[in-house]
Amino acid sequence: MPWVPLLSAVVGAVIATSSAALLDRFRWRRERHDRLIGVRRALYGDYLECLSQARNAFRSLSRNLEAAASEREQMARDSFAPCYGIRYQMSITASKDVFEAYVGGRVLYDDALSRLRAAMRQDLDADRVSATPARLQR
Repeated sequence: MPWVPLLSAVVGAVIATSSAALLDRFRWRRERHDRLIGVRRALYGDYLECLSQARNAFRSLSRNLEAAASEREQMARDSFAPCYGIRYQMSITASKDVFEAYVGGRVLYDDALSRLRAAMRQDLDADRVSATPARLQR
């Protein structure tokens, strides 16, 4: 039977080719994952560094009582501005968990700020004052 050695060679070639392709696929996936982790690690580090620098700038700014209010406001905006670009990069690169943690933190911050404003308005009785006709407020 001359076809048995030929069949054995073909089966061996298919097994060898399939094994090599499978191993290449696993290697490609591992290298892709490693690159993604490296990119995320660098991005997360850059973002944390940017936030740290902004925090330190805010701390210094809070001690600078000589600057005018408009100048202090501009300095605060300039201190945080570099973080925006990195934050947008994170929104498309970070894992779902990291992105949701950031968004959740932002929502908590916005809610806390909204409650603070409401408490301040209530403390100042702002709704009653703003409902008073302008001629009586003078």
